[in-house]
Amino acid sequence: MTPRIAVVGGGMAAARFAERYGALGGPGTVTVYGAEPRGPYNRVLLAEVLTGRYDAEAIALPLGGARARPGCEVVAFDADARTLRLADGSVEDWDELVLATGANPVLPPVRGLRRADGHGLIEGVHTLRTLEDCARLAEEAVGAGRAVVIGGGVLGVSAARALAALGVRTEIVHQAPHLIERQLDHEAAAVLRERLRALGVECYTGNRARAVHGAPGAAGARDRVGVVELASGYRLDCDLVVLACGTRPRTALAHAAGLPVATGVLVDDRLAAAPHVHAIGDCAEHRGTVHGLAGPAWEQADVLARRLSGADPDARYPGTRPRARLSTGGLEYAAFGTVDETLDPGLDVLRLTDATRGSYKKLVLRGDRLVGAILLGDLATVDALAGAFADDAALAGHPLHLLTRGVTR
Repeated sequence: MTPRIAVVGGGMAAARFAERYGALGGPGTVTVYGAEPRGPYNRVLLAEVLTGRYDAEAIALPLGGARARPGCEVVAFDADARTLRLADGSVEDWDELVLATGANPVLPPVRGLRRADGHGLIEGVHTLRTLEDCARLAEEAVGAGRAVVIGGGVLGVSAARALAALGVRTEIVHQAPHLIERQLDHEAAAVLRERLRALGVECYTGNRARAVHGAPGAAGARDRVGVVELASGYRLDCDLVVLACGTRPRTALAHAAGLPVATGVLVDDRLAAAPHVHAIGDCAEHRGTVHGLAGPAWEQADVLARRLSGADPDARYPGTRPRARLSTGGLEYAAFGTVDETLDPGLDVLRLTDATRGSYKKLVLRGDRLVGAILLGDLATVDALAGAFADDAALAGHPLHLLTRGVTR
């Protein structure tokens, strides 16, 4: 009998698995169940959709020969009976189940975010996780004068840059000492901050948003944002607020089905959570880590596709070494591995900064091996850096080549 593979979730990990399974000649039928009203798309490009650079169709992701079922939310599954139940009450059978349920935006502990009746966010406050979120934000950005983005990670910086490109004066409030602190060091973040300022974005790092308030004197002001109050007492007038405070894995389905769950759905090196049940992407926790990035999600999807298609039944996911890349509207950086050399006294650093061009380059070395790097504003040698980082071998020649014209092997 032809195996039936059900993929729960219509995001990037789900699409990658379906596409690769088909490309590898997998013998089964793959059905992708998504709660959103459209098929999978590239969430990394949502900020570019916001600016109008891409439309929704342009960021759609291929599924190979898989069957897409958008608007079909899975509300429960039975791992023993191998069935899943949809929101409309129908029941579907499966032989292998892939959980790719993704993550939800985190709502920060800021007073006044919710409506007086407790249902939903007040007008003018947005998250940016779906195309529907993007459409609502784009509509409200028309005619808006000022926006505050709460959160200065990758999403917050991308959203702020997009709003500024739409002509909205934008400010970022970020609790950490500097922007994108998981991937950039203090010096790189300072360069990024100056580049944002040149685009019309101001940053308040080391600050926490304490409350949002309605527009003073406006009718129905309680349910329409007008001010963001910082913990210092400083107040930022605004028409829009974007919440970009990270994500939390969607694990409710797995938990209700009795699967092991910590921060994410616990999986082993086979990406298995239980017999015939697998988890990949933002919802999966492997060796104590939830990556929350597209790169690791795709690597997990590739491994699982090789296993379930029969192309490599023994394929294992060893984990992903930290790396990230952003390229949006003139802001671009790449970061690999360990970027904070102060955590290990045995590390050496090679750093090049060009204030005129707004670029910053850094290598973190342990002896003759590359353990971390940052490129910001000039990614000309990113491929050479990525290769050296992936090789995890002794570098040939002086490492300066990795920041100028590539690596000599």
